[in-house]
Amino acid sequence: MAKTILDFEKPIIELEQKVEEMRKLGESIDLKKEIKNLESKLEEMKKNIYKNLTRWQRVQIARHPDRPYTLDYIQMMTTDFIELHGDRNFRDDKAVVGGFAFLDDEPVMIIGTQKGRDTKQNLYRNFGMPNPEGYRKGLRLMKLAAKFKRPIITMLDTPGAFPGMEAEERGQAEAISRNIFEMTQLPTPIIVTIIGEGASGGALGLGVGDRVLMQENCWFSVIAPESCSSILWRSWDYKEQAAEALKLTAQDLLEQKIIDRIIPEPLGGAHRDPQQAAQTLKDILLEEIKKLKKTPIPKLIEKRVEKYSKMGDWEE
Repeated sequence: MAKTILDFEKPIIELEQKVEEMRKLGESIDLKKEIKNLESKLEEMKKNIYKNLTRWQRVQIARHPDRPYTLDYIQMMTTDFIELHGDRNFRDDKAVVGGFAFLDDEPVMIIGTQKGRDTKQNLYRNFGMPNPEGYRKGLRLMKLAAKFKRPIITMLDTPGAFPGMEAEERGQAEAISRNIFEMTQLPTPIIVTIIGEGASGGALGLGVGDRVLMQENCWFSVIAPESCSSILWRSWDYKEQAAEALKLTAQDLLEQKIIDRIIPEPLGGAHRDPQQAAQTLKDILLEEIKKLKKTPIPKLIEKRVEKYSKMGDWEE
């Protein structure tokens, strides 16, 4: 499969190829000094590009096809994962995965949206867009976690809830709103992690928690930039301006107090070094769980409700 290269990454890829070519030449002639200079130039270029990304460029990284998905993180971070299926009502939604697992010695329930790597997988996973039964499955697993006093981790990477007629007929809006309501009251710690796209109600249906964490190259918004552009300008051509106006990056949302913490990624994005990204995420999750477990459950729920009540600016 061809490697996906984003437009702003092309100068980096070209320089990386030059470094690789010189290393091969260096096997026959001494090019250590030249290679070292080129590597320094490459590192400086990476820092300049990735530390000054526009909002639209971060959206592109969040959608990178090589970026780790929920099941990738589960495989890299946990042991003894047991996937649980079905909403006990209609069917098993493959766009939502979840089950019990261990983070080191910490037993947890992990639930997340799951995309596919190719067309066949994406059709199987419905492009990471849950149907109502996906949210109902998620809620069933969350209640199971609360019953056994297990912390809940949700992982969000979805372009939105599935907008098809059949989803609406089966109560898409009710399923999402029911989850939001129930998650505010669940008697166990909940940590929400945004690992890619966090779009609209599709993300909110699994996105209420005591702590909301977000990887640095993700986006989280009521609407995707392209959709916003098509509504306001009747064209997708203004998606970059829409992304700027939406203020949908991790830094924007931390300033607005929508999220609680930014999770650092390897330079260039999680897809550049998935193992490092997973280790960083795991360490932070264990740290956050340890803190949350110190708070009595009644106080935890009270603080969770208060947290969401304070969001937004308004006047009376």
